[in-house]
Amino acid sequence: MKGLANNTAGKHRLNPRKLLLSKWTAAQPLNREKHFLVTELFCDEDGTVLQVELQAVLSQRNQRLDWQTLENSQHWLMGWQ
Repeated sequence: MKGLANNTAGKHRLNPRKLLLSKWTAAQPLNREKHFLVTELFCDEDGTVLQVELQAVLSQRNQRLDWQTLENSQHWLMGWQ
């Protein structure tokens, strides 16, 4: 039940190593860019994931952000909605 409470508070529980090729929907799309795909993981020397690269399906535009940003459900929703 504790994990469910975290999700209802606006956070997803993510394993950063499993984000590659995952699908995301922008909660507040800009420039009609709604659906995104994680195309690359950026890690430190120890292999810890620090950032991800998201690619917009519509425009193919790439953006790089800290992977923890995807945990905020006010900005990102898991899957394509």
